[in-house]
Amino acid sequence: MCIAIPGKVVSIDGDYAQMDFKGNVVRVNIAMTRPNIGDFVLVHAGCAIEVLNTDAALEILEVFDEVENS
Repeated sequence: MCIAIPGKVVSIDGDYAQMDFKGNVVRVNIAMTRPNIGDFVLVHAGCAIEVLNTDAALEILEVFDEVENS
């Protein structure tokens, strides 16, 4: 099973962005979504697939934290 993970856009350079995933900064292809700096984006296999509103992103991250800590 594969899952997508929300990350926050730190910087943008063309079709790529530096994304923050709980302190880990990773280069992600954003060509399908066109987010802005500060947006949360759902990422799967190195590609941004959906721009999320902040509440949805934080809710998903909270669920991941609960699973990780159980």
